Amino acid sequence: MNYILFDSDARQSLLPFTYTRPVADIRIGILTIREKWEKYLGLTTTTITEEYLEEKFPMVEMEKNILINASFCPTESLVEKIKNLSENEAIFKGDNVVAFYTTDSQEEVDFEQYTQIDFDEDVIQVKNTWDIFTFNGEAIKQDFKLITEGKTSAPIPEGVQVLNKENVFIEEGAKVVFATLNASEGPIYIGKDALVMESSNIKGPFAMCNNTVVKMCAKIYKDTTIGPFSKIGGEVSNSVIFGYSSKGHDGYLGNSVLGEWCNLGADTNNSNLKNNYAEVKLWSYETNRFAKTGLQFCGLMMGDHSKCGINTMFNTGTVVGVSANIFGSGFPRNFVPSFSWGGAAGFTTFQMKKVYEVVTAVMKRRSLVFDEKDQKILDHIFEETKQYRNY
Repeated sequence: MNYILFDSDARQSLLPFTYTRPVADIRIGILTIREKWEKYLGLTTTTITEEYLEEKFPMVEMEKNILINASFCPTESLVEKIKNLSENEAIFKGDNVVAFYTTDSQEEVDFEQYTQIDFDEDVIQVKNTWDIFTFNGEAIKQDFKLITEGKTSAPIPEGVQVLNKENVFIEEGAKVVFATLNASEGPIYIGKDALVMESSNIKGPFAMCNNTVVKMCAKIYKDTTIGPFSKIGGEVSNSVIFGYSSKGHDGYLGNSVLGEWCNLGADTNNSNLKNNYAEVKLWSYETNRFAKTGLQFCGLMMGDHSKCGINTMFNTGTVVGVSANIFGSGFPRNFVPSFSWGGAAGFTTFQMKKVYEVVTAVMKRRSLVFDEKDQKILDHIFEETKQYRNY
C-alpha cells in the first residue's frame, strides 16, 4: 500500500511553520509527525502539499493509495484501522477526515460515496500553532514508548543525579556530565551524540534529539523538546524547537515554538503571561487579525530562519514570520511579518540578497548547502507575504 500524508485545512492555521514545510514535517514530541507515521507503518510516505513545496517534498501516487490527514498523530489502534481500510472507505473523527482509501483514477473524492468509519478514541491533532507546545508532553510520552520499546539505554554516567531512572533513555554516543535528570513526572530522552553539560537541571517529559547541546547550568522544565543540532542555554519551559536552532545563552523561553535555523541572542526573553492574566491572542494568518487562543500562557511563535539580537524582549503571544531579523531596545510588535528587519523603532524589508547570504553562511556551519530548491521556497514566501510588510 502507498501512504500519502496531506496537509488538510490545518495548514493555514499552522503558519508560519508551514510556509517552509508540509504539516507532516512539524516536530511534536520526539519525532516529526511524518517520522511517527513511518515508524508505525514501517514504510516511507510522500506528501500532498502546496505547489511551491512540491519539488522538495514530492508526492508519489500509485494504483492504490491511502491518504492520511497529517494534522493527526498516529496511535496503535488508529494505524490498525488505517491498514485495514478497503476501497471507498474513510475514517472520520468528528467532522474531520483522518484517512481514506483511493485509487489513481479518482480525480475528485466525494465522501458521500464513501463508507464512513468513526474513530472515537483520543488522538493528538495539531490544528493550531499553540497545539504544538500544548500537546507536547503527551506526544513525548507516546514517542518515548515507541522509540525505546525493546531497546536498552546507555548507562547513566557517574555523577549524574537521577529520579526515576527507568524513565530515562540515553542513546549511543550521548554524554551527560554532572547534571540532574528528574523523570518522576515523565520520561527523559537524550538522543544520539547529544551533550548535556555540567549543572544542567532537566525535568521530564523532555526530549533532546541527536547532536543537540544543553549548555551549562541550563534549567529545562517539563514538556520541552529540543530538535536535532540545536544549542540551548538559560531557562526553557514547555517549548518546542524544531531543529538547527540556537538559544545558547541565559534568558527565558516559555510556551513557545521555534522553527529551524532560528537564533535567539543572549538574554532574549519572552513573556508567556499577560500582566492582567487575560486570554492570549495570536496573529491569525487565516483571518489577518489577532485571534483568541483560549490560553492564559502563550509565548513566542518564530518561523524558520528568523533571528533576534541580544536583550530582545518579546511580548506575550508574539508571532514572527520567516527570515525576520529583530534587534534593538523595547518590545517589537506582536506580529512581525516575514523578511522584516528592525525592531520596536521600526522595520524595513530584509532584502533577498542579504537573506541568501545569511542562510548560506548559517547552513554551511552545519555542513549543509542552501540549494536552489530552498531558494525557490524562500522566494515564493517573500512574494506571498508582501501584503503584511506595510511598515
